[in-house]
Amino acid sequence: MELYLLRHAIAEERSNDGSDSARMLTPEGAEKMRIGARGLRRLGVALDRLLTSPLTRARETAEIVGAALDVAPETVGALAPGCNAATLIDLLADMPRVKSVMVVGHEPDLSSMIADLTGGSRVIMKKGGLALIDLSSLELSAGSLLWVLPPKVLRALGK
Repeated sequence: MELYLLRHAIAEERSNDGSDSARMLTPEGAEKMRIGARGLRRLGVALDRLLTSPLTRARETAEIVGAALDVAPETVGALAPGCNAATLIDLLADMPRVKSVMVVGHEPDLSSMIADLTGGSRVIMKKGGLALIDLSSLELSAGSLLWVLPPKVLRALGK
């Protein structure tokens, strides 16, 4: 299975009340993600499923990517901040015929998932950054990190 992990695009700052879940993408973040999504299309990324955290900024990112790749995003509560690789593996196990999945989520969860799925790769995902893992089986440490693209590279591909 090809597993793409995408960190949400640039979002609004936290409000004074500490609310986090409703933070939206900034206009700049949305535009940068639209350009990056065109880069994904030019890379030939084709998805069977597009899963997203329920937080607003992740859903908005997934909607932009979904429009570019012609796939409908699916909101999955388990992908909210605090998600880990074991939870992700459980989600993927319920999709036996799926060959290509993208998950839109948050830091530090995505970096931890990459480490756990690949047996220790150290990666820090920038906002709008993308990683691809080849999962030979749905077990911890069974994946191979194929590449990590910073958002700047995705945007360069999308121009």
